[in-house]
Amino acid sequence: MHDPSNPQWMSKMTTPPPSPVAAPPAPPGHGQSPQQSGLQSGLKNRHLSMIAVGGVIGAGLFVGSASGITAAGPGILLSYALVGALVVFVMRMLGEMAAANPTSGSFSAYADRALGRWAGFSIGWLYWFFWVVVLAVEATAGAAILTSWVPAVPQWAWALIVMVVLTATNLASVASFGEFEFWFAGIKVVAIAAFIALGGLAIFGVLPGSDNAATGFANLTSHGGFLPNGPSAILTGVLMVVFSFMGSEIVTLAAGESEDPQRAVTKATKSVIWRVGIFYLGSILVVVSLLPWNDPSIAKKGSYVAALDSIGIPHAGQIMNVIVLTAVLSCLNSGLYTASRMAFSLGQRGDAPRAFARTNSRGVPQAAILASVLFGFIAVGFNYLWPDTVFQFLLNSSGAVALFVWLVICFSQLRMRGIILRENPDKLVVRMWLFPYLTWATIAMISFVLVYMLTDDSEGGGRIQVLLSVLLAIVVVAVSLVRDRLGRNTVEKESLTAH
Repeated sequence: MHDPSNPQWMSKMTTPPPSPVAAPPAPPGHGQSPQQSGLQSGLKNRHLSMIAVGGVIGAGLFVGSASGITAAGPGILLSYALVGALVVFVMRMLGEMAAANPTSGSFSAYADRALGRWAGFSIGWLYWFFWVVVLAVEATAGAAILTSWVPAVPQWAWALIVMVVLTATNLASVASFGEFEFWFAGIKVVAIAAFIALGGLAIFGVLPGSDNAATGFANLTSHGGFLPNGPSAILTGVLMVVFSFMGSEIVTLAAGESEDPQRAVTKATKSVIWRVGIFYLGSILVVVSLLPWNDPSIAKKGSYVAALDSIGIPHAGQIMNVIVLTAVLSCLNSGLYTASRMAFSLGQRGDAPRAFARTNSRGVPQAAILASVLFGFIAVGFNYLWPDTVFQFLLNSSGAVALFVWLVICFSQLRMRGIILRENPDKLVVRMWLFPYLTWATIAMISFVLVYMLTDDSEGGGRIQVLLSVLLAIVVVAVSLVRDRLGRNTVEKESLTAH
């Protein structure tokens, strides 16, 4: 996922008024089936299951973990555990709302209902912007790997090729998106499972032919202790790893186009704990157990390649390039899907051009997909023409959006619990633990991370990301409020004219 660590209130509880742009066909919160909304139930349960399992594994895990280990030492495990806990809590809250009302707008639609029209509009467009910038990041990363294999094809051409192929996949049908993502996610899952299995055997000296000394878990404490750079390094590590978790919420958007949305969301929500525990904590534990945290090869080669090299796996670098390319293509595929479905939902609610809410005969929101990929192409161009100015501005201004999304999910769930209990109590099949205390605790934790980011004044660091992301959010919220005011004035004038 988009990984900056890699040099990178409440309104009255009413149904939202009609927009001056286009009246939504149904108020958010009352839901529509895929057929009613124009989408089709093309995602099978196996698609949703693999999206849920693999969606939380981004390229940032493979690429960005080395800098976190270098900064925090073995204590990076605590950084991953803290962020993992945040993801588990946020997904539990989102799962509660999504199981009760699966929709392609997910948290944006819930914010619309719970917090007000301005909230749904703002977080929806910010999320769309985040993902179209990610398209450019991942297309460039994938093109760099492919160019290293086939240098005769220029990097810009590879970026164009992967974007065109995955755009065609998304335009074909939601089933083709699901099939591609099933295999992409499957490769990531198998790769990490194999890495953990082989690494675990090597740690205890039972891997045949391994070059690694059977040190057990001695490397966790024998090179300056578990926290060699002090407890504050845990928080530094949090800033470096938090964005590699972005994407776990995709399954709640995709559920709206599945055969059994409620079952899919419930299953994905309940499995997030072991997914985070195995894929993130498990694989990082293997890395810091196999190698001393300050081993130069971690920073030079990357944490996973260095670990594979240490146990004598031949061609470890190329193997990891294949896996990273798979993660990049998976992120591109799911990012385009996610951006288009958020644009589709915004169009349905009158917060985007109404063309975004139209689907073709295959149930695909063609205009929403093309608009999203067009901005992605433009961003790729910025990355090649002005990488240190315009594109860096896009990266920084989207850097804290993930945390904004999590905060909005928390605040929405505080209000949606009461709405669900009042309107459809039988649909409350997933419940946030220790409500509302754990919800408020999660809000406090996310807010603390945002404040702590302000202490990072490095170039392209946390401070500039938070400040530019807040500035962008203010602009988007202002646009929403102005639209609502103009809409109300138009309705009042039409009412007066009618009388």
